[in-house]
Amino acid sequence: MKYLIIFITLITFSAKAQVMHCGYDFTSYVVLDVHESGKKENIKNLRITIVDSLGNDLINTANKYSFKNADEPMVFSFNYLIGDDNKRLAEGAVASKERWFFPFAKDNYLISVANTFEADRFQIKIEDKDGKENGGKFKTVILPLYSYNMYVLCSNESQQAAMKFGRKMNKPVDVVLEKE
Repeated sequence: MKYLIIFITLITFSAKAQVMHCGYDFTSYVVLDVHESGKKENIKNLRITIVDSLGNDLINTANKYSFKNADEPMVFSFNYLIGDDNKRLAEGAVASKERWFFPFAKDNYLISVANTFEADRFQIKIEDKDGKENGGKFKTVILPLYSYNMYVLCSNESQQAAMKFGRKMNKPVDVVLEKE
């Protein structure tokens, strides 16, 4: 009986010691709001990559920088709407319950990176692929990337309290492009 009580006590304490995990554990996101001066809508069909100090595309060798797209360049994608069936909506399609696939990113560009990603060592390169769809070709821009540009979606209350001062976390990087 004594062992049974000890066993139940241990199970009770170990169950309370378990920590709830977040669906975004071990990953962060970099979110970009890319628009033209004086306009709010994002410019679509841009090629946005993470590059090294020489301007070369950063290759995600053996998933070192992100858990997605191993051995490929680190390329941003544009967030998209999903419908009632939780599937991507076609361009121009409407659903009664449409929402963004990544709700924290809205209609922005984003990329998933590992929490160990050293953002301060890299830059973001923004290129207009062909200029036809955007009403004119935009100048290529290379911007520095900082660790505070990363969306850390899984945090505890003490981390959130520490971030009350200074630059607010989890805000898209605001990028203004100029036409050539």
